[in-house]
Amino acid sequence: MGFFDKLFGGKTEQEETVKFFGQSKTVLTPIRGKVLAQADIPDETFAQGILGPGCGIEPTGKTVYAPFDGTVEQVASTLHAVGLTSEDGIEILIHVGMDTVEMQGKGFKALVKVGDKVKAGTPLLKVDLDAIRAAGHPTATAIIVTNGDDMGELKMLAEGDVLAGTPLFKF
Repeated sequence: MGFFDKLFGGKTEQEETVKFFGQSKTVLTPIRGKVLAQADIPDETFAQGILGPGCGIEPTGKTVYAPFDGTVEQVASTLHAVGLTSEDGIEILIHVGMDTVEMQGKGFKALVKVGDKVKAGTPLLKVDLDAIRAAGHPTATAIIVTNGDDMGELKMLAEGDVLAGTPLFKF
């Protein structure tokens, strides 16, 4: 068994053995899936950009990874969301599924805690997409820059189906 097989728990997510290289003011895709325009996130607060600019991912992967080098600022008590700040000042919220706070942590496992320093590609959360669907919630994951007003214009870098670690957007 190779290094990445051990790192990613076997061959089922072997296609996620991508290299995570940080780039200044760039946010990498935190979970394998299909990129959604912000307006297509199935939640008005996220879709309208009330919390900030970003996009969505319709996930096919089961692990959320750090999208840059930075610090874990928050892990929701219900484990469905994580907040991070990059070394170059990007504050991001990764919110897995819509209305998943109602699941009270069922189907989620936190792999980090508040205050942890992470590198791009560090596993943050394990998610059970089937449990989210069974609870009647969309699995769409919002990637929102909560300090977007301080960052300038967001430029999308990816579309369609992407692997975790693909450059997603930059400022």
